[in-house]
Amino acid sequence: MNRFSKAALSVMLVSALAVTAACSSSGNENAPNKGTNAPATTNGGADNPADYVFGEGQTFKSNEPISYSMMYSDHENYPYKEEWRFWSAVKEKTNVSFELATTARTEYENQKSLLVNSGDAPFIIPKTYDESAFVATGQIVAVSDWVQYMPNYMKAVKDWGMEEDLKAKMKEDGKYYVLPGMWEVAGGGYSYIIRKDVFEAAGVDVLGQEAKWTYEDFYEALKKVKEHTGAKYVFSDQFQGNATLNIAAVQYGVTGGWGVSNGLTFDHEKQQFQFADTSEDFKNYLTYFNKLVKDGIMDPESFTQEDDAARAKFFKGDSNVISGNYQQLADFKSKMQDPNSELYMIVQPGGPKGMQQVETSRLENGVMISKNALDKLGEEGFIKMLRFIDWLWYSDEGQTLSLWGVEGETYTKDAEGNIVLNKDIYYNGMNEGATKQLNVDYGFANGMFAYGGKTDLKTSKMTEGEKDYFNRILTTREPRKLAPPIMGTAEETEQMNLIMTPLIDYIKTMTLKFVTGQESLDNFDKFKAQAEANGSERYTKQANEIFQKTKGLLGYE
Repeated sequence: MNRFSKAALSVMLVSALAVTAACSSSGNENAPNKGTNAPATTNGGADNPADYVFGEGQTFKSNEPISYSMMYSDHENYPYKEEWRFWSAVKEKTNVSFELATTARTEYENQKSLLVNSGDAPFIIPKTYDESAFVATGQIVAVSDWVQYMPNYMKAVKDWGMEEDLKAKMKEDGKYYVLPGMWEVAGGGYSYIIRKDVFEAAGVDVLGQEAKWTYEDFYEALKKVKEHTGAKYVFSDQFQGNATLNIAAVQYGVTGGWGVSNGLTFDHEKQQFQFADTSEDFKNYLTYFNKLVKDGIMDPESFTQEDDAARAKFFKGDSNVISGNYQQLADFKSKMQDPNSELYMIVQPGGPKGMQQVETSRLENGVMISKNALDKLGEEGFIKMLRFIDWLWYSDEGQTLSLWGVEGETYTKDAEGNIVLNKDIYYNGMNEGATKQLNVDYGFANGMFAYGGKTDLKTSKMTEGEKDYFNRILTTREPRKLAPPIMGTAEETEQMNLIMTPLIDYIKTMTLKFVTGQESLDNFDKFKAQAEANGSERYTKQANEIFQKTKGLLGYE
């Protein structure tokens, strides 16, 4: 079995992404000159495989049946079925089947850790959100050394300009260890679901003003609603405020809620990190939400109540604003007690830092590859497996199959080429009341496989209302620059985590106290001093030192 020297596996992200692969109609790849940075091939080589067809715009097809071991997260909402059409459709097209190591979704991460750390992991490990813990084990392949053999993946990287996005996955050796799902454009994300009928009755021109709304404008609109309705509160939130705090943090140049992370933001002009969550911007952010609570516009229970309690208030009409994602809108509409309720999802308001898109990541969870695959398949067999993965997760054909199924069986296309789901199949708010479900009964639209793709594939699974919301964001909000990753060594990362965990716990605790008025904003300087005592400056200093060491790999020099 052919093995690679350490030097042969030293391809960095930038050089890997510079390589593109295309194939002729016979399945032969017009491969780049591999030079010294890529492994050699034998027996005809990876460029001219004798036993399978592959390539950009082609269906991967193995001449002989082949099976690859794979971890599978069994979702309770669509439990695994051996007879799913997904499995047979993949096999019919590619001659590939899977040997599944199945575990319940709730145990998937624990089982993944167990198998990887023991060296017994299956070849393919999908649904990986954070691969960091597995890199040091040596049991996961540095896939950035191999992506030149994946023509559909490389085409997406080149055509969609994904190089900057992929830097977020880089580790301190300049490589990445997971093949992420990639979208051509970022998603719409969370925003605010409002009672449009109530807002308009209060004299708020929702459709005319939302594109220009800042948070201060939104505050004025909320005041009008409160005056009109006489309600105790206008806004009672779910998710314990985490979605709302995250959405607004973007426009104030800080971090908060679900997106609090490490409290750092990156100044692209100065090329340095700064601890945002003790800044004047952060004080302004806290002051805004404190004002909503103090003026009786936002329910202080928003930050502590269970989701069902917040929803019940909204359904009864006790509140008229709640954060959410678009998938919740149809469900909420069906539960409103006022039959005349008109729900509408507004574009996220802008703020002091501009009218920015909240979502920046075009990356999804992804696929790790076990070193067992390389060891047991050998170089050529490993490349063959990668090309199957390239087809299933990154080709237009594979992505469409994973999401929608088989044309003529589960969906058709209209005159404009749009996908039309069969009327007897339900999915994502489409065909309410249908007798079958796309994921439950067929295995398509499965979170293990169906993520990533072109904009038209992304919008194909949206209702007309969701497409409208998505397009409003794209046309009225500006994309943000991505911050570079902090590519520390395992030791450096551990040191920083020891600082970050108690520091961010303190920031979260004080955020809640400032917003709800339990702590006066007059004491903000004391808060800042305590955050510094807890390590905010040390953490920021170390982040910048790591950035200085690695910025060349990231393309900042």
